[in-house]
Amino acid sequence: VQLQASGGGLVQAGDSLKLSCVASTRTFGSYGMGWFRQAPGKEREFVATISYRGAIIYYADPVKGRFTISRDNAKNTGYLQIDSLKPEDTALYYCAAKAYGASRDSKDYHYWGQGTLVTVSS
Repeated sequence: VQLQASGGGLVQAGDSLKLSCVASTRTFGSYGMGWFRQAPGKEREFVATISYRGAIIYYADPVKGRFTISRDNAKNTGYLQIDSLKPEDTALYYCAAKAYGASRDSKDYHYWGQGTLVTVSS
């Protein structure tokens, strides 16, 4: 499975972005999906995850209420809506896929996209 993340950019604090993650497989509906991010000089961290049918969703505490994860299995695409962006959200955002379930642990994911850069200016 190949994943292609897009939608990042340079924005101002308070702006919104919608990241997309397109999967190369028609069986995308069998995969749980996660979003992770890595800020400069920091380790990669969990952001959000959604199970294969969207029934289970988890968010990291710093993004709760501002980030919304979703998916459209018919389009083989996952999304991360980011509202009220803050400078501390600046990072390379990665999407990842695993069999079926949602997971906060990056070690559970088998497939990773190349990342899309989000830069938030104050």
